[in-house]
Amino acid sequence: MKFTSNLEKSVVRKIDRRSFLKATGITATGVVLGLQWSCSPSKSTTPFSPNVYLTINPDGTVMIVAHRQEMGTGIRTGLPMIIADEMEADWKKVKLIQAIGDEKKYGNQNTDGSFSVRMFFEPMRKAGATARMMLEQAAANLWKVDVSECKANNHEVVHSSGKKIGFGELTDEAAKLTAPKEEAIVLKKKSAWKYIGKAMNLYDVPDIVKGTAVYGIDVVKPDMKYAVILRCPVAGGKVKSFSDTEAKKIEGVIKIFEMKASGFPAGLDVPQGGVVVVANSTWSAISARKALQVEWDNGINGSYDSVAYLNELKQKAKKKGDPRRSNGDVEMAGKSASSMFESTYVTQHLSHAPMESPNATALVIDGKCEIWAPVQHPQWVRDSVAGNLGMDAANVTVNVTLLGGAFGRKSKPDFAVEAAMVAKEMMGTPVKVMWTREDDLTMDFFHACSVQNIRVTMDKDKNVTGWTHRSAFPPIGGTSNTKEIQPSDGELGLGAIDFPFDIPNISVEAIESPARTRIGWLRSVSNIQHAFAIGSMMDEIASLRKVDPVKNLLELLGPDRNVPLNELIKDFQNYGEPIEKYPTNTARMRKVIELVAEKSGWGKDLPKGHGMGICAHRSFLTDVACVVHVSVDDAGKLTIHEAHYAVDCGQVVNRNSVIQQFEGGFVFALGGALKGHMSFKDGHSEQTNFDTYNVARMEDAPMLTQVHIVESDEVPTGVGEPPVPPVAPALANAIFAATGKRYREMPIRLS
Repeated sequence: MKFTSNLEKSVVRKIDRRSFLKATGITATGVVLGLQWSCSPSKSTTPFSPNVYLTINPDGTVMIVAHRQEMGTGIRTGLPMIIADEMEADWKKVKLIQAIGDEKKYGNQNTDGSFSVRMFFEPMRKAGATARMMLEQAAANLWKVDVSECKANNHEVVHSSGKKIGFGELTDEAAKLTAPKEEAIVLKKKSAWKYIGKAMNLYDVPDIVKGTAVYGIDVVKPDMKYAVILRCPVAGGKVKSFSDTEAKKIEGVIKIFEMKASGFPAGLDVPQGGVVVVANSTWSAISARKALQVEWDNGINGSYDSVAYLNELKQKAKKKGDPRRSNGDVEMAGKSASSMFESTYVTQHLSHAPMESPNATALVIDGKCEIWAPVQHPQWVRDSVAGNLGMDAANVTVNVTLLGGAFGRKSKPDFAVEAAMVAKEMMGTPVKVMWTREDDLTMDFFHACSVQNIRVTMDKDKNVTGWTHRSAFPPIGGTSNTKEIQPSDGELGLGAIDFPFDIPNISVEAIESPARTRIGWLRSVSNIQHAFAIGSMMDEIASLRKVDPVKNLLELLGPDRNVPLNELIKDFQNYGEPIEKYPTNTARMRKVIELVAEKSGWGKDLPKGHGMGICAHRSFLTDVACVVHVSVDDAGKLTIHEAHYAVDCGQVVNRNSVIQQFEGGFVFALGGALKGHMSFKDGHSEQTNFDTYNVARMEDAPMLTQVHIVESDEVPTGVGEPPVPPVAPALANAIFAATGKRYREMPIRLS
């Protein structure tokens, strides 16, 4: 897993209206600014191709092209908020236009990895400030005064004498100006911010509430047909033979044909293949699919048994693996230890299960392909469609709709590629490929199952002297490459090798774990299994030391410092960011632990059968501590009374979004902690719908969830994924506090 979120260069310039019209398909009549960024320094010979547009129309409307995708995270609100604040725009007069997928115009559009705000915070500020300065200069020119006498305020420019002029009235004059050079851009002081850091409602909420918001599944095109695919239930399997005699009898069926299977491993952007049914309605298509008679060749994964696989990993994890972080000498620590303790933690495969299952509509005509789909990574979709259809990427247009949930599933292009391939077969006719809930759950890129073995050594004074962590799970790379049979450094950098605690002897080792089904990233990725193991072991250490769990965490964290992970780990990725700018700072971790303990009432007297558990974990550069208060009655019924988070995500942009991400993230994490898991027998998943793959229900949710945000001037970090990792370990620790019983496997089963 490789992170490439760092920006090295951003440029703001005025561009011509014709370029704006060509790129966006809307009429621009006022001032148009382009914002360009790249992940490597730009060359002077490279033509300027802006990737975010900001337009001010004569009626005062500010139009911002949103180049990131909205799936409930609030990013389509957060990034434009930054621009609007810096330019002193009235938020009520801001309109958003969703960008198509185009790397040349919009740069990195992959809405994944919790890096949108940290990646674009400064460039967006510069874009807004540029517009503000040009409007102030335009007013100064009209009034024939020095620009220092003019100040933008709430969609107007105000002169020191008190006279005012609206933004819309300044567009003609501003359009004559050249944008200021980057070094001349003056950003607002934090004390002057109106939107950044405040609680703002999401831009798309009114349309969602009214039912006018367009998700992928809502797309309808003239004469559109519907398609479903019967895929082999085993990853890498293919059709041996099939009969469509009965299926063709279903009214409304138009065409049935075979799509070539991809084999295994095939990658993340290639369809699995199978038998395609195209019909006039989803009912006809699904009914005909049920009537198909198919004999499958299950291929190399036909014998996959996840229970046997995990048992094998448990044995492997007891033996030395491939060291990925070694400091000190754990073997010597073991020889000189007064005591040694070892635990093994197990997690199961998980499915993304977004409420809107994968779907895509495509039209192929005249050598071009147009797609309408809820995708997180439109550029990857564009390139994958072009490659699979054998056409130039310039001839593929990807229109991004709202996403009804995603969690990483809709960053993979496979379902959009399917739609394009079916549309090519149905040349000139738009086709929507639908995934049923059964398709979604059983044909997913699953979160990896895992075994985590941790061995701890202590001296006679109960000081922890050694930490050996062996991590075994099928890597995401194994879905594309048979040689990828161990967790990658990138995956281990999500909570394992970036271990921040002050233990003198540490070894983190990767265990061989070849993939036997399709593996992909799910919200917070391998932080899930690493946090569960480490957070649980920290609580076990507290019990062995007979120390309060909060005190134990703070003691093991050691002195306030920046952990030199780049010195301890070769090629440490740090989520794609320079460690100098985004260090692992234990003072920030200490702060969230202390804050969540204070706010949750840690240490208060609790009734019998009640308990509180804590976990602190850093992921996606954000420090989070979580406390869960539970009770377990005599019948074994679990009730979650309260959940508290303390969060240090640097500078907050939209306070509402941070709170909502953590409230929703807790419930999302609860599904994997208590409910859902995917198991495999004879190569195929045993869970097929929500009756067997359980997600958290309303009765499972906490009675109270509170999110406590650390006020910070540090650079922004991520909030989409960090809510998930600490939930399961905090919950398991709380159950131990309530019952005295340890649970070392997810999902936690009390019965």
